[in-house]
Amino acid sequence: MWPLIGVLGGMQNSLNRRHLSDVLTSRRGAWVAIGIALVVVTLLFGALSGTAAPPRNESAPPSSESVQVTEAMQGFPNADRQSVQVVASREDGARLSTGDLGALNGLLPVLAPLADGDPSEPMVSEDGEAAVIVTPIKVGESNTDTSVLIEELRSEINANQPVGLVVQVTGGPAFGADVASSFEGADFTLLLVTILIVAVLLIATYRSPVLWLVPLAVVAIADGLAGRVTAAAASAWDLQFDGGIISVLVFGAGTNYALLFISRYREELAVNFDHRAALSTACRKSMPAIVASNVTVVLALLTLVLAVIPGTHGLGVSSAIGLVIALAAVALVLPPALAVCGRKVFWPFIPHPASPTAQGRVWRGIASRVVRRPAASLLGGLALLGVMATGLFGASVGLDQIEKFRVQSESAAGFEVLSAHFPAGEAQPIFIVADSAAVGEVLTAVDGVDGVVRAHPVGESVDGDLTKIMVTSEFAPSTEESLAQIGQLREAVHAVDGADALVGGVVATDLDARDGNARDLALIAPLVLAVTFLVLVVLLRSLVAPVLLLLVNLTSAVAAIGAGSWLSRVLFGQPALDLQVPLLAFLFLVALGIDYTIFLVHRAKAEAATLGTRQGMVEAVAHTGGVITSAGIVLAGVFAALGVLPLVTLGQLGIIVGIGVLVDTLIVRTVIIPAIFALLGDRIWLPGKLGSATPVVEQDSAAREPQRAELTV
Repeated sequence: MWPLIGVLGGMQNSLNRRHLSDVLTSRRGAWVAIGIALVVVTLLFGALSGTAAPPRNESAPPSSESVQVTEAMQGFPNADRQSVQVVASREDGARLSTGDLGALNGLLPVLAPLADGDPSEPMVSEDGEAAVIVTPIKVGESNTDTSVLIEELRSEINANQPVGLVVQVTGGPAFGADVASSFEGADFTLLLVTILIVAVLLIATYRSPVLWLVPLAVVAIADGLAGRVTAAAASAWDLQFDGGIISVLVFGAGTNYALLFISRYREELAVNFDHRAALSTACRKSMPAIVASNVTVVLALLTLVLAVIPGTHGLGVSSAIGLVIALAAVALVLPPALAVCGRKVFWPFIPHPASPTAQGRVWRGIASRVVRRPAASLLGGLALLGVMATGLFGASVGLDQIEKFRVQSESAAGFEVLSAHFPAGEAQPIFIVADSAAVGEVLTAVDGVDGVVRAHPVGESVDGDLTKIMVTSEFAPSTEESLAQIGQLREAVHAVDGADALVGGVVATDLDARDGNARDLALIAPLVLAVTFLVLVVLLRSLVAPVLLLLVNLTSAVAAIGAGSWLSRVLFGQPALDLQVPLLAFLFLVALGIDYTIFLVHRAKAEAATLGTRQGMVEAVAHTGGVITSAGIVLAGVFAALGVLPLVTLGQLGIIVGIGVLVDTLIVRTVIIPAIFALLGDRIWLPGKLGSATPVVEQDSAAREPQRAELTV
């Protein structure tokens, strides 16, 4: 027994002396690690194959008045019944003739079998140029379910299209159906475009027809697993989020981690004959920065759990899960995969000690010029950010329902016809739920609000205690006038004693969503900055550097949002940013942008331990400039892929984050940060001491080469 215990103790001590990186990159350990990873991924894919995230339908806070109205209306008979508007106008824009109206009446038997009640007779506008048939339908549990019925309605109308007329289906359910239909196949398109962008950029970065396949395969598997795990989490915790953003984050961050790690691996291969030892060393020296950057982004994303907007709240947890999976894939699967492939995976430019390369010559030259003239470089960089930030002048937030789509839909086109010839609020009525005993007083209060065309009761709850009132506005939905009108209506009906009246509907939901997003931005933006600051303090063991780096990052984020807003208005004709764009853009710009700061400054502190702060920063830029630039271009390209999706929201987010990442890569990390370090010198690390956070002194690869070569010969 004692000899066995002694043997086990000796094995344990041996394992304790070995780094995990040594195990992952050893001849046997690499295959074992890959085998375990394949088993785990296969089991998880199988176990989670049937999971699906709940549909993303809610845009306002769950506690908002509009959501309370929606919930209250579930207690009315036919709660699943809503109306669509079948709008007709002449192709030549002329007045509708008697024959045209007769043809429209002929559509009533066509609509009736699909309706959940009798369609109205055609109602003609005052100018006689348009008519509308109000058709009640039974909506499904989700927009996707409703889209099936909307498509059937449109198919029947097209099959019986009156000659010379344009007939379109619009209204709330039709808008929702068009949203769902527009996303059919969009996720696959986004994934395909993302993979193509990453593949092209990796090939250009590595200049190898082979190497790019390894990180791309690892990150792609991580993305597939993240999609299933986040769907399961959403189903378990009732989360709402956009899966396209999760995929972009996993691909972007995972590829960035792989680029940084493989760059350090290539650097170690230039001074080490044993590729497994080089790989293990690269793990130990690059993973702290990779883990720190991942932790920063994950903690920043988790602040979104405090958001009141359901889609923003759900995005925080799901994105954090996706990024943790991406980190695990790069840290635990990529090293053994590269160990199995060996040095030749870099073919045709295989690094080895016999042929050292002059790495970072261009970047060293740029950094040297910045350090020689730090004040001018800093002023120039900040001036550029200031010019970009001027794009915020004239910027606004909030798009109406039509403006949210990159491609025109039938519901949007029909809504424009309806608004041109009928009261603009006809397609999106306002609903008020009030105590039945006070309906008269509520109607009187509503009539006194400017812009109300008509208001009338349209039903009672099952128990008769509540009455639903439909209000038609003369203002187009989501305009400033209509949003202000909601506030006026709420003030008027809340003043009716005993009515307990609540105002809801699409426009009210939009108003509540705007208020909720503004609240989220005011709460979460400071938290993101605080989390980022704390991570920098822990990593650098300094106060001066984190404060300055965070200020630079904040300035860069504001500049990118300004430039993106200007481009959206001027080049793409989008009058405003969508509601969630400012918060999500700020979050991604700060959290992802700080990644590159961590990569650069972590290396700068290691180099400064032997070379001093100024020269250490030059060496850091020389060794990380290429990989950070490559990583930034990849991340910008991946976010640009969001532009293939039909929602303007995601396109705007892609533009802003893409611009911000490129600015961070090319200006902030290359010019502004080196200039600040050159101006302050060793004072940048106060109140800590240089080298206190780096117990293992890292030297320049060229300086280590003779010693490594001598030891391995």
